[in-house]
Amino acid sequence: MEASHLIILALLLGSLAATVPVFMALFFTGLFGLSVVAGIDPLIVVEVLYRSMDKFALIVVLFFVLCGNIMTTGTIVQKLVKTANVLVGFLPGGLAMAGILACGFFGAISGSTVATVVAIGGFMIPALVQHGYQERFSVGVMTTAPILGVIIPPSIAMILYAMVTNDSLEALFLTGFIPGILIMAAMSLYAYFVCRKQGVPCQPRPTLREVAAVLRESIWALLLPVLIFGGIYSGFFTANEAAVVACFYAFFVELVIHRDMKVRDVKKVVVSSAVTSSTLLIIVAGASVFGEYLAFEQIPGQIADAVVSNIQSQWVFLLAVNILLLVIGMFMDIISATLILTPIFLPLLSQFEVDTLHFGLIMTINLGIGYCTPPLGVSLYISGAMVDKGVLYVSRAVLPFILIQIAILLLLTFWPDLALFLPRLFYGHGG
Repeated sequence: MEASHLIILALLLGSLAATVPVFMALFFTGLFGLSVVAGIDPLIVVEVLYRSMDKFALIVVLFFVLCGNIMTTGTIVQKLVKTANVLVGFLPGGLAMAGILACGFFGAISGSTVATVVAIGGFMIPALVQHGYQERFSVGVMTTAPILGVIIPPSIAMILYAMVTNDSLEALFLTGFIPGILIMAAMSLYAYFVCRKQGVPCQPRPTLREVAAVLRESIWALLLPVLIFGGIYSGFFTANEAAVVACFYAFFVELVIHRDMKVRDVKKVVVSSAVTSSTLLIIVAGASVFGEYLAFEQIPGQIADAVVSNIQSQWVFLLAVNILLLVIGMFMDIISATLILTPIFLPLLSQFEVDTLHFGLIMTINLGIGYCTPPLGVSLYISGAMVDKGVLYVSRAVLPFILIQIAILLLLTFWPDLALFLPRLFYGHGG
């Protein structure tokens, strides 16, 4: 590695260690690399910023953020939790299973782990403790289950990955369904045996009339993911259009049918979504400047050559990638990591015959787990604030659930046919 590359690496890591905001660390490191190290006119950064924002795929991100905020402002979230509870709440550990299932429902609409932690975790953790579940177990399950927000489509991380690789977003979305179901099933099974062993009291089994009443009350909320995925995979509209349709549908349901959102709340929801979206776009802009420096110096190609010369086995490569991504996820958010690392790994995939959709799923799960790993896992701090506990307490609470998710990650890593089953079924992708 050249001295200039070491300087750039030290500057970036030093900025992150000094708690400089990620977007600023990426932007100024990239600017320094382009203007000082590479000797390019710094005005090129203006063009880079414009190109990074001029991406039609980013529209999907903005509207799914808005859709998630609409749901948390109204009562769609509560109805999804109520539905999940009536379906599985009577089993041993059933309320925990309901929380996991609710995270899957909400993740199938919002595309965000942080939004899922706030919306579902803030509601479920106190409910679990109130119904006799151990606090540590409650915190652990509702901190880790929201990873479903970035795995089950629509996933903001997958949208950005597809934007970089030019993969079919619809096909990439399909890779997330099987992992999402496996994670929900495995975590629910763990909750069943743990709660049964601890003697956690079960809720009464609902009658068919009660189940029907809850489903009837929640039907408009449950139709939202059906509308999104039914529209996309029937070919009625694209993923971009699905995001817009979902927002209009959510607004209509909350304002007209449920009437839990007032017209005066619309401005607050839109402004809040604009602030969140702006934060994401700023990170995209900062990462694009740093990525431009990497591309100009041909660093991805150099890394690819170095890796290929030292690693010959596809299995060893995938194992090394998993370890690296798990470590990176401890220190960097999924948006920045996806934008920076994807161009670096992309040249390696053809060398080791790794499908780009398969790798996109692996990267998303790895970095999604990073939300729950210290020292910078955002979900740890959100859940800790909810129960007034430190990050060490929450880190211990999430450990068994993280191990479950890592086991599923390894299964999907070394069994690509399982990960690519749905894309091959619908699109013939991955031969």
